Amino acid sequence: MALNSKFPLNILVAEDNSINQKLIKRIFQILGYEIELAANGYKVLEVLDRIKIDIVFMDIQMPEMDGLEATRQIIAKCGNIKPLIIAMTANTLQDDRYKYLEAGMDDYVSKPLTISSITAIIEKWGLTMHNAGNYTGDKD
Repeated sequence: MALNSKFPLNILVAEDNSINQKLIKRIFQILGYEIELAANGYKVLEVLDRIKIDIVFMDIQMPEMDGLEATRQIIAKCGNIKPLIIAMTANTLQDDRYKYLEAGMDDYVSKPLTISSITAIIEKWGLTMHNAGNYTGDKD
């Protein structure tokens, strides 16, 4: 069974590198998801204005508006009803992790992304969101 059958989530991935975008899109396709892509924080905000998103996988280092600033703006706009925000970064030092959580991100995943790392995050947070009745899959 594809993961999207168990956790029918709307997912947005913020990633500026085109090669990484292709890899990430393929990983999510294998898991059964069609994702939205955004190349910077401004594009993230545009997508969130158009579509209900459950989880944002947010690259930290992007041009124009980075992931930390995009997160701050999402929180300012959405408050407690914001989508889940997962930092995607190669920087996994404890201080970096604390900085992401302090900025309002909910979790983090190390780059390069793998099928198993994405599966673990979706299972962890998908179950939490499902139990809270707080994702698009509960609204069908």
